Amino acid sequence: MDNNEKMISMLQEAMKGIEQLHQKICEVSSRLDRLEKVDSIEHRVTSNQIDITDIKEALERLEEVQNTKVEQVVRGIAESMEKKQNREIGSVHKRLDSHLYKMGKLEEEFHIMKEDKPE
Repeated sequence: MDNNEKMISMLQEAMKGIEQLHQKICEVSSRLDRLEKVDSIEHRVTSNQIDITDIKEALERLEEVQNTKVEQVVRGIAESMEKKQNREIGSVHKRLDSHLYKMGKLEEEFHIMKEDKPE
């Protein structure tokens, strides 16, 4: 359980990071909207083009890093859960085999008792 809690915690941290990234993207988007309303947009875009491109590239890198981390966490959780399920299924199979064996023994004893019973 402790391992799963760590993975869940990591996933929650990754989700917080994604939310922060989303907020930053919204802020950048609103700033870009305000820039479009300015009369001298052509001049501002030309002078700030490098900054906007840098911001876009930085955001894309952050998004890629976050996606990679989330994928790793999800894979880890999936693998952990799969292993746990396989162990539990194996345990269920053993218990079923044991019960089937006991049922077979009882059925065999029942048949022997039925054959030994005088009519």
